[in-house]
Amino acid sequence: MSLQFEKLCSLILLEHFGEIIQKVGNDLYKCQSKPLNLIVGSTKLPFQKVKQALRIMIQYGFVTFAEGQFPDKAEYTLLADKVILLLRYPRYLLLMKTQYGDEAEMLVEEILRRGQDTASSVIIRAATRLKESLKVEKVCLVTLHDKFSVLVNKQFLMRCPSPDEEKGVPVLTIKEKLLYLPPELNLKGLADIEEGKPGDPGDGGIYWRVNFDRFHQDFRDQIMVSAISRRCDDNAGELLKELLKQMYLRTEAWAATSNPVPFTELREAVRKQSSRPLLGQYIEQYLKVMEEDSSGFVSKVGDSSGGQYSINMKTAFVQLTWATIENIVMERFGSKGARIFRLVRAKKFVEQEQIQQVAMIPAKEAKLLTYRLLEENFLHIQELRKSLANNVPNKTFFLFHIDLNQVARMVLEMCYKALYNAMVRREHERSENRRMVEKQQRIESITLTMREQGATAEQLAEVGPANASQDHKTQQMEVC
Repeated sequence: MSLQFEKLCSLILLEHFGEIIQKVGNDLYKCQSKPLNLIVGSTKLPFQKVKQALRIMIQYGFVTFAEGQFPDKAEYTLLADKVILLLRYPRYLLLMKTQYGDEAEMLVEEILRRGQDTASSVIIRAATRLKESLKVEKVCLVTLHDKFSVLVNKQFLMRCPSPDEEKGVPVLTIKEKLLYLPPELNLKGLADIEEGKPGDPGDGGIYWRVNFDRFHQDFRDQIMVSAISRRCDDNAGELLKELLKQMYLRTEAWAATSNPVPFTELREAVRKQSSRPLLGQYIEQYLKVMEEDSSGFVSKVGDSSGGQYSINMKTAFVQLTWATIENIVMERFGSKGARIFRLVRAKKFVEQEQIQQVAMIPAKEAKLLTYRLLEENFLHIQELRKSLANNVPNKTFFLFHIDLNQVARMVLEMCYKALYNAMVRREHERSENRRMVEKQQRIESITLTMREQGATAEQLAEVGPANASQDHKTQQMEVC
C-alpha cells in the first residue's frame, strides 16, 4: 500500500465518518492487524470511542477481526480496498436505477447507508421514502419484497455471516446454499410495523449486505461491450453481450478464459432478439471480425457444432490497459511521444538508435522524448553487456522496454493522487464560498414560500436582484 492510497483512505473516512474513525483507520492502516488495547494506546482515544469506531467499521465491512496471538483476544484488520469503494456508491445506485428501477435503487441505497440490515427494516424505510417522493398514502410492500428477492436472486445482495461460537473470539460463517436464498417475510407483520403497530416480520437476526463483486462484474461487462462497440459497431457490442450471457451459464464469472460457447446456441439466442435483425443475418461475419481483431477479446477454439467461441477476459483487459496507458502518454507527451511508446511496446527491447530510425523523428527530439518517458517511468532501461569477463573492455548496450505491471501501478497511483487533490480542492471551494451558498439557499427557500403564497412573477423576480445587491454591499464593506 502506498502513501497516496493511505491519504485517500484517510480523507474518505474523515469525510463520511468523522475524525475518530479516521484516526482508528489510520492506525490500522499502518499495521496489518492490532488488538483493541494497542489501538487505544496508539490513538490516545478513550476506550469506548475506539470500541464504537471499530463496531461501525465492522458493520460497513471496512474492518475484519480474528483470533490473534493470544487466545480470547481479537485482532482487527483494515480492508482499505473496501473504503475506496465508497466513491463508487453513486455508480452502484445508477446501475440499479437503470436496470431494475427506482424501487431497487432505494433498497440498495438503504443497505449502503447502514452497511448491513434486515430485509424488513430496509423494505419499510424504502416504502417511507417512496411515499414522500411519490406523495401517496400507501406503497405496495409486496412489490418491494419481490424486488428485494430479485436482487438476491441476481446476487446483488447477499446474507451476512453469523457467529458460530459464543466463547472466545466469534468466527463468522454462513452456508453457501443460504448465501443467496431470498428472505421469507410475514407480509402481514410487515404491514403492521409500517402502520406503527407491533408485528413480527419473521426475519430477526438475518442481515443483508451488498455484493460488490456482482456490481463490478456488470461494470466489467459494460467496459468490454463499449470497447467492442467503438471498435466495430453496436451490433458487435450486442453480440458480445449475448456471448457474455452464454458464458455465465458454463463458466465462473471471474475466470481468465471462458469455456467454449457453441455457435448454434449463440445463434439461437441472438435470433430471439427481434430488435437486431441485421445481427442475426450476419452473425458469422461479426464473429469472424471479432476473432481476427488484434484486441483478442474473442477466439475460436473448435469447429464442432458450427464452431465454438471463447472470451479471453485476461487478454481483453491487458489490451484495454495498454490502450489506456497509450492515451495518457498521448495527452502528456503528444503524438510523437505516443509513437515512441508504441514502438518500444512492439519491439519489446529497443536501442536508442533504433528508436530514432524507425520512429522517423529527428535524433535530438527523439532522444529528448525518450528520456522524458524514462524519467516519468513510462519506459524502463536494461543494461546488457556484450562480454562478462572483467579483464576485457566491455561494450554495454542500453535497451529500452516497458514493464506493464509497474506502469499500471504508477498510473493507479496517479489516479489516487488526482482523487485526493480533487476532494481537497472541493472542500476548499466549499469553505471559501459557504456564505454565498447559504444565501443562495435562503433565496430559494424565500422564493418557494412566496410561490406557495401565490406571489406574482414580478415579485419573485425582485427577490433575486435585491439579495444580490445586498450581497454586493456586504462585500464592499468587508473590503473597506
